[in-house]
Amino acid sequence: MKYSYKTKNVCAMEITFKIDGNIISDIKFEGGCNGNLKAIAKLVDGWTVEQIEEKLAGNLCGRRPTSCADQLAIAVRQAYNAYNN
Repeated sequence: MKYSYKTKNVCAMEITFKIDGNIISDIKFEGGCNGNLKAIAKLVDGWTVEQIEEKLAGNLCGRRPTSCADQLAIAVRQAYNAYNN
Protein backbone atom coordinates (compact mmCIF):
# COMPACT_ATOMS: atom_id res chain seq x y z
CA MET A 1 0.00 0.00 0.00
CA LYS A 2 1.13 3.52 -0.69
CA TYR A 3 1.43 5.84 2.32
CA SER A 4 1.94 9.61 2.55
CA TYR A 5 3.22 11.45 5.59
CA LYS A 6 3.26 15.23 6.08
CA THR A 7 6.51 16.06 7.83
CA LYS A 8 6.96 18.42 10.77
CA ASN A 9 9.84 20.81 11.55
CA VAL A 10 11.99 19.84 8.54
CA CYS A 11 12.64 21.16 5.03
CA ALA A 12 11.02 18.19 3.28
CA MET A 13 7.26 18.70 3.15
CA GLU A 14 6.10 15.13 2.56
CA ILE A 15 7.37 11.55 2.47
CA THR A 16 5.66 8.88 0.39
CA PHE A 17 6.49 5.18 0.31
CA LYS A 18 5.06 1.71 -0.13
CA ILE A 19 4.53 -0.60 2.81
CA ASP A 20 4.01 -4.34 2.45
CA GLY A 21 3.75 -5.99 5.86
CA ASN A 22 6.70 -4.35 7.57
CA ILE A 23 8.83 -3.87 4.43
CA ILE A 24 9.28 -0.30 3.15
CA SER A 25 10.08 0.54 -0.47
CA ASP A 26 9.79 3.25 -3.13
CA ILE A 27 10.56 6.09 -0.68
CA LYS A 28 10.28 9.63 -2.01
CA PHE A 29 10.79 12.94 -0.22
CA GLU A 30 9.18 16.14 -1.48
CA GLY A 31 11.50 19.05 -0.76
CA GLY A 32 14.52 18.99 1.51
CA CYS A 33 18.14 18.20 0.63
CA ASN A 34 17.53 16.40 -2.63
CA GLY A 35 20.78 14.45 -2.97
CA ASN A 36 20.97 13.39 0.66
CA LEU A 37 17.34 12.30 0.77
CA LYS A 38 17.64 10.33 -2.47
CA ALA A 39 20.64 8.54 -0.94
CA ILE A 40 18.75 7.72 2.28
CA ALA A 41 15.81 6.43 0.22
CA LYS A 42 18.11 4.13 -1.79
CA LEU A 43 19.99 2.89 1.27
CA VAL A 44 16.92 1.87 3.25
CA ASP A 45 14.82 0.56 0.34
CA GLY A 46 13.59 -2.91 1.28
CA TRP A 47 14.32 -2.49 4.98
CA THR A 48 11.82 -3.32 7.68
CA VAL A 49 10.11 -0.73 9.84
CA GLU A 50 12.25 -1.89 12.76
CA GLN A 51 15.52 -1.55 10.84
CA ILE A 52 14.64 1.97 9.74
CA GLU A 53 13.70 2.96 13.29
CA GLU A 54 16.89 1.44 14.70
CA LYS A 55 19.16 3.39 12.36
CA LEU A 56 17.29 6.65 11.78
CA ALA A 57 15.06 7.44 14.79
CA GLY A 58 16.42 10.25 16.92
CA ASN A 59 18.76 11.73 14.30
CA LEU A 60 18.61 15.52 14.52
CA CYS A 61 19.24 18.28 11.98
CA GLY A 62 21.09 21.24 13.49
CA ARG A 63 19.04 22.80 16.27
CA ARG A 64 15.82 21.20 15.09
CA PRO A 65 14.16 18.61 17.34
CA THR A 66 14.03 16.16 14.40
CA SER A 67 15.42 15.53 10.90
CA CYS A 68 14.15 14.14 7.62
CA ALA A 69 15.63 10.76 8.57
CA ASP A 70 13.89 10.88 11.96
CA GLN A 71 10.65 11.87 10.23
CA LEU A 72 10.98 8.82 7.97
CA ALA A 73 11.32 6.60 11.04
CA ILE A 74 8.20 8.19 12.52
CA ALA A 75 6.31 7.86 9.22
CA VAL A 76 7.05 4.16 8.70
CA ARG A 77 5.98 3.32 12.27
CA GLN A 78 2.77 5.33 11.83
CA ALA A 79 2.03 3.55 8.53
CA TYR A 80 2.73 0.14 10.04
CA ASN A 81 0.44 0.85 13.00
CA ALA A 82 -2.31 2.21 10.73
CA TYR A 83 -2.35 -0.94 8.58
CA ASN A 84 -1.79 -3.51 11.32
CA ASN A 85 -4.00 -2.38 14.20
